[in-house]
Amino acid sequence: MFRTPTKKPRKPVSRRSFLKSSAAVGTAATAAAIAPPFISKGFALTRDPQTILDEISVKNYVRPDYQELYNMSGAPVWDPNKDWIRTADWEAIRKSQAGKTVRFAIGAADRESAADGLKPFEELSGLTVELVPIPDDSLYDKAIAEFISGNASFDALQFFSPWLGDFAAPGFLYPLDELASKWNLPLDDFYDTYRSNYGFFNGTMYGIPFDCDIQMVHLRKSYMETLLGGPIDKSKSIPTYDELIRVSKELNKIEPGVSGVGLMAAPGFWSTYTWEHISAQAGMMLFNEDWEPIFNGEEGMKGLDIILNLAKNANEGHAGAGWPENRAAWLGGQVATNISWQDSGTQAMRPDQSQIVDDFVTIYEPRIDGGRFAPPNIAGSTSVVASSAQNPEGAFLMLAFLTTSSIMGMNEANANGVAPGYRSVLENEELQRVSQPAEVWGKSLDHAWCAPRLPGAFPIEQAIGNEINRAVVGQISAKEALDNAAGAVKKIMSQNGFYQGKDPVEYAAAAPGLYVGEGKPLPF
Repeated sequence: MFRTPTKKPRKPVSRRSFLKSSAAVGTAATAAAIAPPFISKGFALTRDPQTILDEISVKNYVRPDYQELYNMSGAPVWDPNKDWIRTADWEAIRKSQAGKTVRFAIGAADRESAADGLKPFEELSGLTVELVPIPDDSLYDKAIAEFISGNASFDALQFFSPWLGDFAAPGFLYPLDELASKWNLPLDDFYDTYRSNYGFFNGTMYGIPFDCDIQMVHLRKSYMETLLGGPIDKSKSIPTYDELIRVSKELNKIEPGVSGVGLMAAPGFWSTYTWEHISAQAGMMLFNEDWEPIFNGEEGMKGLDIILNLAKNANEGHAGAGWPENRAAWLGGQVATNISWQDSGTQAMRPDQSQIVDDFVTIYEPRIDGGRFAPPNIAGSTSVVASSAQNPEGAFLMLAFLTTSSIMGMNEANANGVAPGYRSVLENEELQRVSQPAEVWGKSLDHAWCAPRLPGAFPIEQAIGNEINRAVVGQISAKEALDNAAGAVKKIMSQNGFYQGKDPVEYAAAAPGLYVGEGKPLPF
């Protein structure tokens, strides 16, 4: 049921090829993930909504082997008072939507599983969901082409969150502010970084956060405890990146086939993500208030210097490694420390996925002298309604169902790579028992760093990462790499309408989400 997530955005690309998990797939990833055992009753509204909601439970949605493994009681891994599907007025929704249709764009391979996952929504709402399959490797281009035509074949879709600017700036997306207010979507339950960067563009709400990522640092317990001579402290054992460099050197080749640190430094966005992760701790910002690239300054250089030092102790092939290679090395026990996404911790707990169960721990982000604590919110996805939607309200309600906290919490319990962005989920003690990173992850998010959602975000990420990779393999110096990248990014920005009198994105609107930790006390 669960295929390996790959977190691989390339253009053209679908959400499916980005995550490649039946639980985190295409534009209907949540529906595929939960695959609940419901039998459709048609749309005669024959069942009471509460009966349907009661069936959306840990017992019915979380894998039985995981329930047994963690002795799950069946208690919610969410707060029922904040779970939208349990607070929504389904009688009012049925009154306004029963008999209507919503067209939902998905990756073609996921049509059947998505249909199964959407049955409870159809029963609750009386809506019919028509799935619009799009070839998996052309979702981006197909969606853009249909938007440009002005007559998109879908009402709703989900996509890689850095693309929000590409879709929102030209007016392709339907504003959701009024619908979110009308139907009491619990936006205050989302962490600020996800709400701001996955939901809003230029001050208007266009998306509901879906897969809410963060990058973290993970350690092998047995190796680290031997080195430390005692237990790991999640904030003090590796307090800085200088210490991670030292530790990775000592752990390099601690056993045959084990490297000191896992790095993703392949060309393109992989290198960009690793560099952004570390440079954010030095205080790096990508742009100034005039959208001029400034990442080639002291802070960005510090981050790249750290990468080059870590690379001396990194996994074999790190200069060509992306998420699939990193995940395989980490879960296979081939690296002693790892810089990756949060789900490297959750999946490492699962015996069917991991060879290092009970021998790892996820720690608080290491710091950099003179910098800040800025855990990186990188990648992820959002769910949106098309501006040309025939039934925008029905589409919004469907997306609210798919992204509700109970379903997202159970996705995390299933370790399927679809990450919840709700405070009430990550702070839930039941959820923390089955997701080792959750407590540190949740406490870290109030300090998160994120790249702005701009038109041209994908080529920007590619351009930066291509130059960083050249530095990693020794073709050019670190300074040359960042200077080259800054020049390339400014050209891409110009091609997307910046520096011409009225920028497509107001810096003041984007700025609050770029670093949310200013002035806040540390969580440890």
